[in-house]
This record gives sequence, structure tokens and C-alpha cells, in this order.
Amino acid sequence: MNLFYKIAIPVFMLVSSYANAQLKNTQTEIVTVYGNCDMCKKTIEKAATEKKISEAVWDKDSQKLTLTYDTTKTTADALLKKVAYAGYDNEKYLAPSEAYNKLPGCCQYERPAETTANKDNHEGHETLAAENSGQSNIILKDVYRSYFTLKDALVKSDGSAAAKAASELEKTLKAVPMDKMQDAAHMVWMKNLPTIQEDAEHIASTNDIKHQRDHFVTLSDAFYNVAKAFNTGETIYYQHCPMYNSGKGANWLSLGKEIKNPYYGNKMLSCGNTVETLK
Repeated sequence: MNLFYKIAIPVFMLVSSYANAQLKNTQTEIVTVYGNCDMCKKTIEKAATEKKISEAVWDKDSQKLTLTYDTTKTTADALLKKVAYAGYDNEKYLAPSEAYNKLPGCCQYERPAETTANKDNHEGHETLAAENSGQSNIILKDVYRSYFTLKDALVKSDGSAAAKAASELEKTLKAVPMDKMQDAAHMVWMKNLPTIQEDAEHIASTNDIKHQRDHFVTLSDAFYNVAKAFNTGETIYYQHCPMYNSGKGANWLSLGKEIKNPYYGNKMLSCGNTVETLK
């Protein structure tokens, strides 16, 4: 057994054991990520680490990144995209030139994919600039559908239907192809996903309409952030109820311009107004 494996295997076992204790539904992969120094290590690990979702440890001598992640919340591809956008080539994605050029001088490693021998041979790699030519407008189609079904159930003050819709939302969240997201949109998604998951779980666990509506407030705030980053291909109305939560107000998204208030239902069905139109 060579020296690398004598060192790497114990380190891998230690990292995997720690990460598995912190995460659920874990999978661990070791991939090549190019870099030079301890500053590179800090940047690479920060890019690939997401609280309660993924853990990353990079070894500068072996150029190996150990990724341990929750398979229900992200993928290795999604994490490696983030590493590439931070400026670091890896075995799956090449960093955009502008990202590489922004690295400090000590971090500007020799790019294997840009050597004379490999300059025109990027087979096996995907360039992020090419993939950013357009974001699919149907990538979250099922997620939006579940949200609007939930909203309609709250308009009808039907706690049972709301719980069922929230349960369906939980399922659609797990099926989202995050590896197909552009980096900027993916960042927005990962920032808001924990809130969406938590609120969907709470709403699905009860038929108490008041409890469901309270969680629909923060769920809708998170969905608004997502809707700004992902084009649905439809016109969406961002609407506001000024009276809910003791006058603090609450928002929601709707496919119809007509106000149908999910926070009061028939008690004050038309209370509110459209504050923004998303297209």
C-alpha cells in the first residue's frame, strides 16, 4: 500500500465518521480538485460545505476533496459546481476564467485542463459558462404546483387538504434536479430550501389551520425569493395581506390576479393587494 493510501484512508474514515454523525442520508465521494495552498483549502471547503447538508475536506498534497452530503438535499455535481465557481477546476467542472483570474496569486494553480496537451480536449468536463446560457423554466414546475395547491387549500380553510398538499410539496422538494441549476439560482435555492422544508413539514403534520397559516407566512417568503431566481414560464402575482399577524402583515404567491386571501379565507377573502408581478 503506497504512502498516499496509508494517509488518505484513515483521514477519509475520520472525515466520513464525523460528517455522518452530523448529516442524514449520507453519501461520501472523493474527487480531484486542483489548488495550491492553505488559502485554497479554506475556499474550496467553504464552497462545498453547507450547514446540515454537506461537509467537505480538501487535502492539498493529494488534491483530493472528500465530500459527504445528504443525498435528499444535494448532489456531488451541485457541490462541485460551487467549487468551480469559486475558481477551482475539478474532475467534473472547469472554473470560469474570470473566477480563476480573481484568485490570489498564491492560489493560481497550474490548470491541468489548460496545458498545451489538454487545451482543446475537455472531454469529461462541463464548462459552466456554456450551461449558464439559459435556466430551464420548468425545473421547479412540480414544486410550484404543490405550493399553489397548498395556497388554494388555505383559501378554503381546509386543514386536511392543506396537510396533504404540504406532504406532496415535501416529496417534490426531494425530486428537484439541483445538478441542473445554474450557480446563482442554485445559491438562492439552497439558502431558502431549509425554510421551505421545515415549513412544509410543519404544515403536513397537522390539520390546525392557524398553525398551518403561521408557517405559510415564512414558506411564502422563501418561495418569493425562489420565484425571483427561477422563471416559471407563467405570470405570478406577489400579494399582501396587511392585517394578518396582528397587523404585521403577510404575503403569498398566486397565479391569479384576483385577491383570494389564504390567511383568512371566506372571513376576509378579498383582503389584500398585489404588490409585485413576476414574469
